[in-house]
Formats: sequence, structure tokens, C-alpha cells
Amino acid sequence: MFEKKFIANAINRSTENQLDRRRFLRAAGIGTLGVGAASVLGAPEAFAQDSQGPSDAAILNFALNLEYLEAEFYARATTGSGLPSNITGGTGTQGGVTGGRQVSFSDPKIKAFATEIAKDELEHVTFLRKALGSAAVARPAIDLDKSFAAAAKAAGLGEGFDPYKDDLSFLLGAFVFEDVGVTAYKGAAPLISNKTYLGAAAGILAVEAYHASLIRTTLYGLGMPAQDGANAISKARGSLDGVGSDDQGISVSGTSNIVPTDENGIAFGRTPGHVLNIVYLTPKVATSGGFFPNGVNGTLNQSGGGSASGGGGTGSSSTPGGGAGTGAGGTSGGRDTELLVGGAIAAAGAVAAAGVYQHGKKTASDGVPADSETTD
Repeated sequence: MFEKKFIANAINRSTENQLDRRRFLRAAGIGTLGVGAASVLGAPEAFAQDSQGPSDAAILNFALNLEYLEAEFYARATTGSGLPSNITGGTGTQGGVTGGRQVSFSDPKIKAFATEIAKDELEHVTFLRKALGSAAVARPAIDLDKSFAAAAKAAGLGEGFDPYKDDLSFLLGAFVFEDVGVTAYKGAAPLISNKTYLGAAAGILAVEAYHASLIRTTLYGLGMPAQDGANAISKARGSLDGVGSDDQGISVSGTSNIVPTDENGIAFGRTPGHVLNIVYLTPKVATSGGFFPNGVNGTLNQSGGGSASGGGGTGSSSTPGGGAGTGAGGTSGGRDTELLVGGAIAAAGAVAAAGVYQHGKKTASDGVPADSETTD
């Protein structure tokens, strides 16, 4: 009976709702054991959400929202069209996509790897939807137009930034997402209990890291203007999540910094809440904004708010989203978000005025950008 109880608890952690739990319990041979078994297993324990954090499915659904964003960005850049409608439905509110168009690449090598990345991101969406089954969230509303323009302005890249304008603009737009994707999967890994899910997440993390490295290397090779733009984006990104030590530019004092790591050579991770600070384009607690004007679908939908331990929950007891310092997104005990905003704007102004990014030493912290067009 211990084995059945163990299986029930494992299934509870790896599913998102009671329907999914019942389905998995039946598949494991537990759901047909009757009242006696239920009393031994304990109904509340079998179906209650783990108080230590979100379920594995909730984490994968959070990742799916991010994959929708990346997949739409790359699909539109390489083909001029978005994701097929048969892989955008699901639970929650399905939204359209504003912005995005095909890039007229001048460098065939950049076009080739952009097409490859677009294929990878499409496959990530397909895989996560298949793994989640009926629990998969729908694609939320995505803004690839005003969000890019606002992000670029905050990073000091000027007005009307368009990531679909040319090769360099595309690379800077891609740079916004790729590092965030790596840190998102790295930060989520310790929260996943199911080894199958963890293995899949590790595989996607590796691919996102390959993508990020390719984008960073290409930008570095384009010289100072590209390096300055990427460094400004990194600095703005770091100011949004309020941590200040989980983002690095692509060059430090004129030396390449292709692989952003801590002092132990380990990649940085971000909590779901801090990831949402970046994609919502705000250092404050929020449930929508930026690239997701109506928010993301799923239970992990709230940004952090400047707390170094900020989570991404909705504020309920079942998800990491309470007060600051508790793995949550609250502002109590967090840093002054207005100072963060003011600092980001001041830094952006200095970059714009000088036209040069002042490289610091290899301590994490650096940027965010930009804009586009189209709807589906």
C-alpha cells in the first residue's frame, strides 16, 4: 500500500487539475481500488496541490507560454506567417498575435540559422502540448509590435525599433528572448519533481542555450554597434527583474563574453516571477503587460516585483506568490520599484546621449528592446 500512496503523491505533483489526477491514478491502477483504498491513500492528500510549490504541469504550461512567444517571433521573421491554428488552442483564453513580418535577410547564414531556430521553437510548442495533453494552455494574446518599441526605448535604442527591419535588428530582437529562455528553464529545473518532465526540460534548456550562444556570437562578431546594442538590452533586462546579478552583456571591457555565467561557471536561473518581470516589461508586481498584454495562461502568471526571491504565482497558497522573501511576487520587503524604473531610464538616457555603452566587469546585469506588425 505504501507503493500506491507513493505513486498517488507523485501523480499529484505531476498533474495540474483533478481530472488529470484521476486519469493518471486510473492508469496507475489506483483509481479502481474503491473506498477502502481511498481512505488509506487519503483523498485530500491524493488531490491537494503541493503546498511547497506549483505542479510540474503548471511549470510546463508556464514554459509553453514562453515557447508560444518565441515560436511566433521566429515563424513570422522567417516565413511571414504565425503558428498553425491547430496548435494554439487549449485551456485559458486564446489570443491573437499583433506584429511580426518576414525579414529580408541580407546574410544567407543568418537566414539559415533563423530558419533552424524557428523549426526548433515550433517543435518545442508541439512537444509541450503533447506532454501536457488536455491540460495544455492556449496561446495567449502576444504583442510583437508596441512591446518591442517600448523595450528598445527603455534600453536606450531609440524610438520605433523594428526587429523585422534587417539582420541586426532581428538579432537584437532575438537576443531579448534567448537569454531569458535559458534562465527560465534553469530556474524551473529545481521545481520539477517528475524525472521524465525534468529530462525533457533539460533537453529544451540545452537547445535554448545553443540558440542563445549562436545569437550572442553572431552579434559579437558584428562589432561595436551590435555589441553596444546587446549590452544595453542586457542591462535593461537586468533592471526589470530587480536581481541585478543574473544578466550579462556579450562583451566586457572589449573582451568577448559569449557565455554568461556566475563565478562558478554556472548559467544563471530566474524564477517564473522574474521571467515575467521581463516579458511584461515591468519591475513591479503585475499579471499582464509587454509581450503578453492580457497576461499568460496558467497558474504561474504574476511577475515578481523587485524581490530577489520573487515567484510567479497568483498569490494563492498553492503557488509561489505571496509576500517578498517567501518565494513570492509581493512588494513587502522588496526594493523600491520606482527607483528601479528611474535607474533604468537614467541608464538608458546616458547610453543614448553618449552613443556608447560603458562596459563593466563580468558581473551580471544588462538590457531589453523593441517592435513589429501583423495579426492573426
